[in-house]
Amino acid sequence: MIRTLVFDLGNVLVYFSHRKMCAQIGALCNRSSESIDDVLFQSDLQANFERGRVTEDQFHQQLEQSVGQRMDKGDLLQACSEIFEINLSILPVLDTLMVRGYRLVLLSNVCVTHFEYVQNHFDVLNRFDEYVVSYQIGAVKPEPEIFEAILHAIKCDPNECFYTDDVAEYVHTGLSYGLQAEVFCNTDTLIHQLGEHRILLDSDADMVN
Repeated sequence: MIRTLVFDLGNVLVYFSHRKMCAQIGALCNRSSESIDDVLFQSDLQANFERGRVTEDQFHQQLEQSVGQRMDKGDLLQACSEIFEINLSILPVLDTLMVRGYRLVLLSNVCVTHFEYVQNHFDVLNRFDEYVVSYQIGAVKPEPEIFEAILHAIKCDPNECFYTDDVAEYVHTGLSYGLQAEVFCNTDTLIHQLGEHRILLDSDADMVN
């Protein structure tokens, strides 16, 4: 019997666009989005930010050094963060699971800036009992440290936990730790997957309206 459900954040609870982030940062420093992508993702800067190895101040300073131009820190963090859109269709699913007494846990590769933006601008995270986030753990999916942390956070046996993530590699890792896990495609598919795992939601047709 499933007791806990673990949800990824990006492209599950909220949609996001790294392309938009790079374009918005590029507009601050007169650089192309492609050049900002190189700075963030072709180096270790964004990865280290998500692992908590780089603070917001250090992220700001290193990005300025990479582009050779000063940027206001507040403007930079805003450009980094205004890239999210809530997945409205999943909210009734979460609400039903809450009412039925399931434990809900977040598992996400996320930097502090993005996590706090989502937390402050949407109420979706208020539905969760615990957060396992990479910048606090110091590791990212699919590394062992973060999956060991989720095994502690679920407070049940692994086979009593359902995990959904849009990245197949992370789902396969979850399966290797004994979790029941499925790749997230959309809310309709999630509802069907939950039914296959014997988590039946009343008025399933209404869950995506």
